[in-house]
Amino acid sequence: MMLRDLKFHHLGLALRKDKDALIMLESLGYEIGEKILDPMQNVHVRLCKAQHHPDIEIVQSGEGKSPIDQIISKYNELIYHTCYETDDLGRTLAAIEKQGLRCLCLSERKQAVLFHGRHVSFYKIFGWGIIELLEKD
Repeated sequence: MMLRDLKFHHLGLALRKDKDALIMLESLGYEIGEKILDPMQNVHVRLCKAQHHPDIEIVQSGEGKSPIDQIISKYNELIYHTCYETDDLGRTLAAIEKQGLRCLCLSERKQAVLFHGRHVSFYKIFGWGIIELLEKD
């Protein structure tokens, strides 16, 4: 498995408030998805899609401690992760390691409501940033 085998899926946008982001996305031609609470991650999420633009996942804090609290404590809005689909999580992590990249697990794999129960996990790739790995069915 090579990292180039990963398929880009979306960009993750952390927001305190979504009003202006929704205006911007709609102005760009995005279809705004339904806002959903993901209790496993304690975030409100929605997927926004447009024909000629990358998908954008809007992420906002849920009730209580949320994985984006640190991000939105510094920034009102920030594109903070890229998501890639993988056929095999273990092989993908081995390929990252084989490239000599330092990889830190930020969130173990869990089901994601937004992606109909598919498993996701988050990693910090030093020198790159945060990636989300979305497992194919």
